[in-house]
Amino acid sequence: QVQLVESGGGSVQPGGSLRLSCAASGYTVSSGFMAWFRQAPGKEREGVAAISSTPSISYTDSVKGRFTISKDNAKNTLYLQMNSLKPEDTAMHYCAAGPRREWYFQAPPGANYFNSWGQGTQVTVSS
Repeated sequence: QVQLVESGGGSVQPGGSLRLSCAASGYTVSSGFMAWFRQAPGKEREGVAAISSTPSISYTDSVKGRFTISKDNAKNTLYLQMNSLKPEDTAMHYCAAGPRREWYFQAPPGANYFNSWGQGTQVTVSS
């Protein structure tokens, strides 16, 4: 049984930074296909970044140059480093894991590629 537990969310001012973590159990991060999604109130869930086992990495355009997805295989944990945060980054952020595959597209994959989800961690950017 796959379990994903996110942490690291919080409230920051515009321009600030946060690092989200996703600790996985029952799933091997090093060989997996994982992603971060976010959902703001009244909006659809959006893929933020994805990483495969190679790793091949993709980001949605709005976070390129500001966010970095990475993983620590020894800790079996996925990360999302978020810098230069903007008010429009405010959302519940979710970690997702799916069957092993590669992803060579510029944009992250849709939610249907993932079958395990964390409970989410809230990120609020406000002055």
